[in-house]
Amino acid sequence: MTYCVGMMLDCGLVMMSDTRTNAGVDNISMFRKMATWEEPGERVLTVLTAGNLATTQALISLLDERSKAPEDREPSIFAVPSMFQAAQLIANTLKSVISDHANEGQKADSGFNATVILAGQIKGAPPRLFMIYPQGNFIEASTDTPFFQIGETKYGKPILVRAYDPKMSFEEAIKLLLVSFDSTIKANLSVGLPLDVHTYATDSFKIGSQTRIEADNKYFQTISNGWGEALKTALDSLPNYSHDD
Repeated sequence: MTYCVGMMLDCGLVMMSDTRTNAGVDNISMFRKMATWEEPGERVLTVLTAGNLATTQALISLLDERSKAPEDREPSIFAVPSMFQAAQLIANTLKSVISDHANEGQKADSGFNATVILAGQIKGAPPRLFMIYPQGNFIEASTDTPFFQIGETKYGKPILVRAYDPKMSFEEAIKLLLVSFDSTIKANLSVGLPLDVHTYATDSFKIGSQTRIEADNKYFQTISNGWGEALKTALDSLPNYSHDD
């Protein structure tokens, strides 16, 4: 499994993904789940993937190959005029990859499923964020739903729901996401470090800060230990249960 989050802020977009894949407790590997494409001054797109590794790698490889020679390998993510059409292109490509894998292998295509988060901006429109399903349909983030999660979502969602604020800086948002990822990592062995992070500033039309957070990262260790202590302190500050209440 995996855990990925894409989040909309007033200042732009922030994306984070883990790198763990596993096919059982004795077969754990590390693969990058984040891919980014840039046409400086015109567009930046970031894709996060969760699901069958063969499917997600095929999807990214197809998108990347077509982007390098768009005149010969249409459709290309560099040719579409809007983020909505980029989401449509990726959705159709994902659906086609899943269908091809299912036809070549086992008949039940659920084993080849994958889910995608697409984040980015194309000149002439604001940044946009989409979640794309294996069936080929997708939804867009809004002020009511300002972030998307894929993979092992349940452990890290409560902190995001409680603490998210669109006015956050990138630094504050990364701190929040690290708490969410730390909670997930501690609860589920199928999610693990390193973590990949990308921040995109609105109207910059260039790849922003890209960071890989390793297990020995001192800031992550501070967040992990500090969050644990903060939870214990908060619990201790609450009144004890009374049978008389």
